[in-house]
Amino acid sequence: MNFKQRLFIFMQYVLPHHTLSRLIGRLAECESTWFKNRLITWFIKRYNVNMSEARLEDPSAYRHFNDFFTRELKAGARPLDTSEKSVLSPADGAISQLGAIEHGRIFQAKGHSFSLLELLGGNTERAAPFMGGSFSTVYLSPKDYHRVHMPLTGILREMVYIPGRLFSVNQTTAEHVPELFARNERVACIFDTEQGPMAVVLVGAMIVASIETVWAGLITPPMRELRSYDYSQTARQPITLEKGAELGRFKLGSTAVVLFGPNHVIWDESLQATTAVQVGQRMATEV
Repeated sequence: MNFKQRLFIFMQYVLPHHTLSRLIGRLAECESTWFKNRLITWFIKRYNVNMSEARLEDPSAYRHFNDFFTRELKAGARPLDTSEKSVLSPADGAISQLGAIEHGRIFQAKGHSFSLLELLGGNTERAAPFMGGSFSTVYLSPKDYHRVHMPLTGILREMVYIPGRLFSVNQTTAEHVPELFARNERVACIFDTEQGPMAVVLVGAMIVASIETVWAGLITPPMRELRSYDYSQTARQPITLEKGAELGRFKLGSTAVVLFGPNHVIWDESLQATTAVQVGQRMATEV
């Protein structure tokens, strides 16, 4: 690790993660025409954002930066793989890692793994169905479409808000911050599918102002404490989301981790770390 990387990692530990992220979140909601247009235009040029696939191509048409960042795509921009038993990518981005969950650990990067139990909030009953199962981690870069979609059709069983730090998420932090994804603030969504339980975990990061889901809206509890919402008991009607349907979104982005139980899916052999993926692309096949 060179000096620049060491300094970057050091700053991750000393910066006021939540204060900084909330401040930037407020700026991202600013509706001043001059400010938001300049910011959006700069961002598009800086990260080479493809606006031709956005439903609103004109950068000035967005109410504020977060409206642009969570932009909707044109109909048909992300066609769903229709092959039999396909399991779809939940997001645009790149594969960080994917494979088997071994001894309750999920591979993070060379020399590092993190706890499945901690990722899901420390509840052994919640984690048990995924022990020995499969995982995929998809990193969303700044230029990517930042809505998260369903890999398979599922009925929502539980949502868990898990407080934590907001380390930046990138290759450097993955390689040098232990238990990164099990330390950052996150929202775990547990579904029942025809292939057994499936979890989609939305992991926050530095300057991620908030995480939203389509059924609960903004997930920002007034106190940063673990909260679980049992939809199997409280929902008047089951909340069912079809394969490919929007699940949630990041207001400034990070990572989605998908979990399955043992012997439920087989990852596509063409996928490996750093492989680019898009919503609707086949990532795996049901067993």
